[in-house]
Amino acid sequence: MLEFSLPALYQVPSGGNLSDLVHQNAERRPDAAVVARKLGGDWQDLTAREFLAEVHQAAKGLIAVGVRPGDRVAVMSRTRYEWTLLDFAIWCAGAITVPVYESSSAEQVQWILGDSGAVAVVTETDGHAAVVESVRERLPELAHSWQIERGALAELARLGSGVSDATVTERRSVPTEDSIATIVYTSGTTGRPKGCQLTHGNFLAELGNVTARMPELFVAGRSSVLLFLPLAHVLGRIAEIAAAISGTKIGHVSDIKDVTAELASFRPTLILGVPRVFEKVYNTARAKAQTAGKGKIFDRAADTAIAYSRALDLGGAGLGLKLRHTLFDRLVYRKLRAALGGRATHAISGGAPLGERLGHFYRGIGFTVLEGYGLTETCAATAFNPHDRPKIGTVGQPLPGSAVRIAEDGEVLLQGPQVFTGYWNNPTATAEALREGWFATGDLGALDQDGYLTITGRKKEIIVTAGGKNVAPAVIEDRIRAHPLIGEVMVVGDRKPFIACLVTIDEEFLPKWLELNGRQPATLAELTGDPQLLAAVQEAVDEGNKAVSHAEAVKKFKVLDTVFSEANGYLTPSLKLKRNVVLKDYAADVEALYQK
Repeated sequence: MLEFSLPALYQVPSGGNLSDLVHQNAERRPDAAVVARKLGGDWQDLTAREFLAEVHQAAKGLIAVGVRPGDRVAVMSRTRYEWTLLDFAIWCAGAITVPVYESSSAEQVQWILGDSGAVAVVTETDGHAAVVESVRERLPELAHSWQIERGALAELARLGSGVSDATVTERRSVPTEDSIATIVYTSGTTGRPKGCQLTHGNFLAELGNVTARMPELFVAGRSSVLLFLPLAHVLGRIAEIAAAISGTKIGHVSDIKDVTAELASFRPTLILGVPRVFEKVYNTARAKAQTAGKGKIFDRAADTAIAYSRALDLGGAGLGLKLRHTLFDRLVYRKLRAALGGRATHAISGGAPLGERLGHFYRGIGFTVLEGYGLTETCAATAFNPHDRPKIGTVGQPLPGSAVRIAEDGEVLLQGPQVFTGYWNNPTATAEALREGWFATGDLGALDQDGYLTITGRKKEIIVTAGGKNVAPAVIEDRIRAHPLIGEVMVVGDRKPFIACLVTIDEEFLPKWLELNGRQPATLAELTGDPQLLAAVQEAVDEGNKAVSHAEAVKKFKVLDTVFSEANGYLTPSLKLKRNVVLKDYAADVEALYQK
């Protein structure tokens, strides 16, 4: 199938904008808990009325210092309550939010604040404030700055004490559905980040249709979501807006290391994550079982869960499989669900492929991970698996009210009210991306007879071997990376006689691997040539090779004595490989793979 679309389930109100959401919640359900924040070690609820009052205080402060409708206000912070509050406050002032990753370098901060023309910035820590100050003299339009950990909200409330509610009402009424709500800068695997202009209507169409398509997951007064993804990324951003549009309670976690503990204390009904989170939950549980001498039981339980999930797609499980599934539910599955908070039955995953095997495993234990697909330019999810009809291994059907088309060369083209209006100050890039009413994603994919989309790779990442074979690296990379010992994988082989790859080791799992194998503690540098470690990596490669043809299979690999991270410049803030940087810095290692 070359094109598929679905009718809209939600229509964006004429003249509406995102600030309407918090006002509607306060009017319809003023005493309902809509936000929870961590104070003194405990989660404390804020009602819709209380949250709106805090939003208004911050908005009044922005208005008082001269922020006008259409001005850009930047936020540089980890995921926390104040980020969401400031987002809605900026919209209530009629302004535009510009998110900045809290890990951004001074050069990146200068580019984003300068290119967007931000007039104000709110940072979180002394470190963030110092980065901004280091480039402030090169930002002539930046007039105001506040710091969350030094009383930003209290200061904004003080500044805005003389601004009336009527003024806020007037200011927040200026933006319409066609006005820009935010400029989200792509993390950029090459070149300078581009600012994606996303309108109020983009977000409303996106989340209005998502929540309407899956009403059982977004129930006002009953549903809750714990947000730990970065709010500088559009995937994290849609969580706060989905919560507001549906009346779902939202909590925030700043440090990914705290997620397991906070899932247990917050107990969300829905989890929004990326594949790496679900991979680590699985790998940690398996390693724990192995340490306790129960590894074989866990593996049999995992195989049963996968078989049970596959059987659901073929008419249901037989009696024997049902009995085994019931047994392992008591022994294993319940504990895994408890580790995820105990209440959630579904998660939404995006950013990268989860992998079919892991998808079946989670559904088999009673926790369905619904994969979706989207880009910053499409306001995150432009396709997703509906909770009532998921197809494991696909990224689902198009957002209601939108369409997916597969071009002759296999590129995925998108159309719909969630698609951005263009790149800020970059008409050339806009013209390249938007072609005759369709957004060209740069991704390759296919549609099945029911309109479910499968992503097979990136056009720019296609490797052409010396023998003329086209290879999409994502498929095998994702499969190899599923092994708990593997950190990152980068397939190479462009114009080479065969496919090979560079491999890094997961530093968090390495000590556990050494313990499980009766080994003494050792550094990664000491282990890159270790026969036992190389054998384990070979197992991961062999598993990955099962997903591809012989010509696409990895024939050789090199274990590096480093990790790929955002800090050392090899990953983007959204954890995508900067392939050109890796190829440049490790050119000698790549060439060595092809030496006889």
